[in-house]
Amino acid sequence: MITIEKNLDFQETYPLSHIGKPEELLFFDIETTGFSGQSSYLYLIGCIWFSKGRWQLIQWFADTLQAESEILHTFFRFLKNFRTIIHFNGDGFDIPFLTKRCQALSLPYDFSCVQSLDIYKKIRPYRRILGLESLKQKAIEHFLGIHRTDTCTGGQLIQVYLDYLNSHDHSLYQLLLLHNEDDLKGMPTILPVLCYPDFLENPFTLLSCELSSHSPVLEKTEESLILNCSSPYTVPISFSSVSEHISGFSLHGKGNRLFLSIPLFTGTLRHFFPNYRDYYYLIFEDTAVHKSVGEYVDRAARRQATASTCYIKKEGCFLPQFESIFSPELKKEKRDKLSYAEYQEGIFDDKKRLNQYIKHIIAHF
Repeated sequence: MITIEKNLDFQETYPLSHIGKPEELLFFDIETTGFSGQSSYLYLIGCIWFSKGRWQLIQWFADTLQAESEILHTFFRFLKNFRTIIHFNGDGFDIPFLTKRCQALSLPYDFSCVQSLDIYKKIRPYRRILGLESLKQKAIEHFLGIHRTDTCTGGQLIQVYLDYLNSHDHSLYQLLLLHNEDDLKGMPTILPVLCYPDFLENPFTLLSCELSSHSPVLEKTEESLILNCSSPYTVPISFSSVSEHISGFSLHGKGNRLFLSIPLFTGTLRHFFPNYRDYYYLIFEDTAVHKSVGEYVDRAARRQATASTCYIKKEGCFLPQFESIFSPELKKEKRDKLSYAEYQEGIFDDKKRLNQYIKHIIAHF
């Protein structure tokens, strides 16, 4: 086993206090000869941690396949000094892989002593909102404007490692270390991407709520509601997104501001009653009434209501919703997943209801 240690020099780009004490955090990344923890080998573990006022890097490299067990022993002894491990897709690959290698080698180690923060899992729900090309670490680095020296993938380096075992060529050794080092140094530098979950998952304060009119079609005016909200969190790179579900829905984040554009519906909608067996449908009025009232209507003008005809109609301006945030709910058709609530001035004065609505809209982007 070869051990490589060096000091690193870069500025903190994300408030680590949101995660824990800097001295208790450990970034780590592994390199393997395949995806299976049962049939592949571990050949490199790299870590970055904060100590004595600066960041430090350590790598344990298996210069022979037999060195794998020594790497695992050394890493897990080192791990005991930390409370939280930070990684990129480590919950999906690195941690299960190391756990299986320990089992295969009959080593008594696991990750039960530490908490896990997976950057990949934190940002995955917001890939489309942020317009990320993919969820690979390099794609996030590109989104944040970070330059990477290494151009290889872990998969491409498997053969490089196998060639190294045969030749012990120093240039191959340097290439393997560089890839792991760049992945490691990339993790602290992509931490600003966590600003987006911070921003989108925490409560907003409404600054203004304004109606906006536009005419996409001649002689037809459509209205949108523009919410201007502030957050205690700030995003480093602005983002914009348009909904795939409903035309006119869009959101834009810049600094500590969120701007949400909501298309309003003006016209006639229906409120459907759940217990349709208790109602008559009035044919000429196109509405439903309770049987206690409908029994006085001429039999020729009424019939038993069904789930799709048990409604009353309402005309006005309506706010769309994907869940039952506001009531009563109104729909165009009974089977529609999208419902509406009557729009009234001050509908978002309740901060809890405002954030409930914003969160459920974000979930549908």
